[in-house]
Amino acid sequence: MSIVVTGATGALGRLVVEELLTRVPAADIAVAVRDKAKAADLAERGVEVRIADYDAPETLADAFRAGDRVLLISGNAVGRRVPQHTAVIEAAKAAGVAQLAYTGVLGGPEADFELAAEHKVTEQAVLDSGLPYTFLRNGWYHENYTAQLAGVLEHGTVTGSAGEGRIASAARADYAAAAAAVLTGEGHLNRVYELSGDTAWSMAEYAAEVSAQSGKEVAYTELPSAAHLSALTGAGVPEGFAALLVDVDAAISRGSLGHTGGDLSRLIGRPTTPVAEAIAAALA
Repeated sequence: MSIVVTGATGALGRLVVEELLTRVPAADIAVAVRDKAKAADLAERGVEVRIADYDAPETLADAFRAGDRVLLISGNAVGRRVPQHTAVIEAAKAAGVAQLAYTGVLGGPEADFELAAEHKVTEQAVLDSGLPYTFLRNGWYHENYTAQLAGVLEHGTVTGSAGEGRIASAARADYAAAAAAVLTGEGHLNRVYELSGDTAWSMAEYAAEVSAQSGKEVAYTELPSAAHLSALTGAGVPEGFAALLVDVDAAISRGSLGHTGGDLSRLIGRPTTPVAEAIAAALA
């Protein structure tokens, strides 16, 4: 039996593997990746590397073994994720894995924004498979915002259309620690976790924190949805993805991503990382 992490060379996957390495021997961990070369450093540390391409179902037959605990990290190809995830689920079922954990989105079937649609279908496919599951419904990452800090500081503004809505984000490493906890612990089968930060914040508060820490004047500029869409596409964001981002801001304005239920901090056994700390790390 191995703990298998799919998408293990991505931003979240690598953090999950690093967290697992603090909990179990490297020999107990396998990574299922599309490009073996990208996982060479993990192989050198004793992690087993298996080939698994979400877009090539034939590669998935050897990715899993009976009794494995598997983390299916959702793909990043919006619009193709349902067939990709379905192929992984079918391969996991055929192998007879003992647990299939899936990184979905906060709210699950109740999530009221378009970016959640493929996650809803995937969760239902997992349920239909009959596999023992764990749903890790991840909220927003701090890094969704801090990755844009260079532009924010250059222009002196955070732009969006989220109004006064609040965002209960957490660090990507927090979500990784939660995934490692359910893969190595007991009592998590057929459970659903709504994962989010301990404290929710507004975009205006975020801008004020960036301003305070950077010493530069930064404000939040609220845009109508149409103007927000134009700003994103004007900055080079593909129109389809820009529309999804604007739709998410509308959901934030409705309170859909402000849930602070505490599941994440309970799973990781500590408070979640404050957004101020993430801002400080990004500025450094």
